[in-house]
Amino acid sequence: MKVNIGDKIRKVRELKGFTQDFMAGKLEMSQRAYSKIENNDIKLDWGRIEDISKIFEIEPFDLISFDDNLVFNNSPQSGKNNTNTINNNFPDELRKSYEDRVNHLEKEVLFLRGLLAKN
Repeated sequence: MKVNIGDKIRKVRELKGFTQDFMAGKLEMSQRAYSKIENNDIKLDWGRIEDISKIFEIEPFDLISFDDNLVFNNSPQSGKNNTNTINNNFPDELRKSYEDRVNHLEKEVLFLRGLLAKN
């Protein structure tokens, strides 16, 4: 089975709320070159995987073993339409980052609603 590391990197980047431009800047490369990483057009060596993992603040193994099926459980096995539920197998660093992002966005929504209410 071939590991699609670029797809894993893209999914973690999106969960972290990072843009390709942000990642490219941190890796000191162009956005276009970074895009090639996510599209698996560039073969990554272990050093580059470690660099990307540091930006995500996760272990390299967690990045290469990342499985979004373990993050969200969307299976309708019970006949109910399950909502996206965070699974306990999700790496702690990513879970914390995801929860922080959700909390930040909830606060932003409340702030913006407050501004709208004043108008």
